[in-house]
Amino acid sequence: MRLSAATRITASTKCLFLLALVLLVGCVPGTRDLDQEIARIKAQKGVPVDPLPPMKEYEPFPYAVYNQRDPFSLFSGEAPATGAGDDGASPDSSRVKEPLESFPLDALNMVGTMGNEAGMVALVKDPDGVVHRLTVDNYMGQNEGRITAIYEDHVDLVELVQNGTGGWVERPAAIALNDG
Repeated sequence: MRLSAATRITASTKCLFLLALVLLVGCVPGTRDLDQEIARIKAQKGVPVDPLPPMKEYEPFPYAVYNQRDPFSLFSGEAPATGAGDDGASPDSSRVKEPLESFPLDALNMVGTMGNEAGMVALVKDPDGVVHRLTVDNYMGQNEGRITAIYEDHVDLVELVQNGTGGWVERPAAIALNDG
């Protein structure tokens, strides 16, 4: 008796399926020992947890006792005191802003200088890729940075920043020639 090709494929498929089923059933271990271990653990008595210690009572510190100003309230009608380091400088609100004052200093790149004994011109590239020619007394950066000196490898400037007590203080800054 000869089997057709379709019958041989079906018979071999059935045989493979039966073999895979036997292998899978043989791989599944019994879970009886696992169930016994879980039941044993659940039957154990738990260790009691110590109660939390009682909370300490908070005692507020009254500032009025020592006739001091409350540090969390605003000044009451007082003008802000000018602190140490206030040199009397303040931003000139009537001055027209220059193009490089809309960028922070770390976003500007010095790409070169031009000039001779008569004077140096710094070449500074903004984040948009535009190169600007700057001389002494030009402004750049977002803190009223005024250029005080131009050298072949860097530009010195002075910025105006608030000192935290309502006054303004001058802070030196510089931009170095970009090595890239």
